[in-house]
Amino acid sequence: MNIVSKSPSAPERPAARRAIVAAIIFIVAHVVLLLGITAPDKLYFDEVHYVPAARQMLLPVREGPILNPMHPPLAKEIIALSIKAFGDVPLGWRYPAALFGALALVGVYLGGLALFASQQRAIAAVLLAFFNQMLFVQSRIAMLDIFALAFGLFAIAAFVHGFRQPRPQSAFALAGLFAGLATACKWSGLFVLATCIAIVAVILLMQGWRTRFADANAEDWYRPELWPDFRVPHVIVCFVLIPAAVYLATFVPLYGLSFTDIMEAQRRILADNTTAAIAGHTYMSSWPSWPFLVRPVWYLFEKVGDDRFAAIVFLGNPLVLWPALIALIIALRDWIVGRSRDAFLVLAFYLGPYLAWALLPRTLGFIYYYLPAATTASFVLVYALTRKGAPRWLLWTFVAVGCAGFVAMLPVTAAVIETSMATFNRLMLFQGWI
Repeated sequence: MNIVSKSPSAPERPAARRAIVAAIIFIVAHVVLLLGITAPDKLYFDEVHYVPAARQMLLPVREGPILNPMHPPLAKEIIALSIKAFGDVPLGWRYPAALFGALALVGVYLGGLALFASQQRAIAAVLLAFFNQMLFVQSRIAMLDIFALAFGLFAIAAFVHGFRQPRPQSAFALAGLFAGLATACKWSGLFVLATCIAIVAVILLMQGWRTRFADANAEDWYRPELWPDFRVPHVIVCFVLIPAAVYLATFVPLYGLSFTDIMEAQRRILADNTTAAIAGHTYMSSWPSWPFLVRPVWYLFEKVGDDRFAAIVFLGNPLVLWPALIALIIALRDWIVGRSRDAFLVLAFYLGPYLAWALLPRTLGFIYYYLPAATTASFVLVYALTRKGAPRWLLWTFVAVGCAGFVAMLPVTAAVIETSMATFNRLMLFQGWI
């Protein structure tokens, strides 16, 4: 009997390579983000809100009112599981943040592949997302934002993949699932879901109006033949029922199957997130200022020796995020003038999570709310740096410059490295950064 070995088909080889690259990104990022994560060895900044809430979840019988009821429970449940596994110590508090920071970078990679169909461009997007500093800092503190970001990035990757398919139902359902998980960590996760719904609504409305471009081409962001079998019932299932079911399920470990208690929890979250807050916080800033990195948040700054300080600032890498504003203008021009589908998608998932903050009645804001938009800005940068006519070396030169800025700022983004006043003064270019 002759046995003929069959070589892997063409679609299988790229899939295997992508899986290997995704695994490498996860492992490397996971290790890097864990380095020195236990410094400081005490709760700092908003950890004082979320770690006690996670501890309470581990009690056999809850004592007193539920702590931190103004946010959904999923991220705190994950922190609680980590405390149970690693102990009530800094590693136990912060390990999930590093884990989800690494997953967020995998989400960037998958989103880059879905957008650009290019390994190099996807990897460049991952590096830029890491070097923007925001993801790095937020992946080393027990707060909720990194969890919502990771799930949101997977939702974006699934949605963009589905956007390009004639039958997007499965991908859109997956996007809805991840968006529901993001919302179950923090309500700002709704912004990704709202962006997906807005895109689908615009496409379906234009199709209903039988809109056509006179000189249509395959790269248009809108085409009348897009998703021929995708209808309103699919929209409801993918972007309403699935996210809602996933979101509400995360309340069951905390409230049981009591519908009344779960609905009361939603009322409390809504009240806390829509009431105009009193201004006056030291590090508060308004949403128009975030892309310009006007006012950072100092998570930690304390003396640890003679002219030695442990410092953690949530600021962002100016060498990455300031040029991103120019890239946004380029993408906006390409969308309006050239009807570019890629420009449309990168703009949507930058502007959606960012401009949503302008619609909220809260007066108290912080630059770390900009984390999702700053992360998806890596897609905008890759788009602008690799558009037709750009020199091939430009992208990787820019990545190298971003890396240099990231390394230069490490003394004030990783407490384990420590800094001196001379270094601090050299890095703080503006009075508003102090």
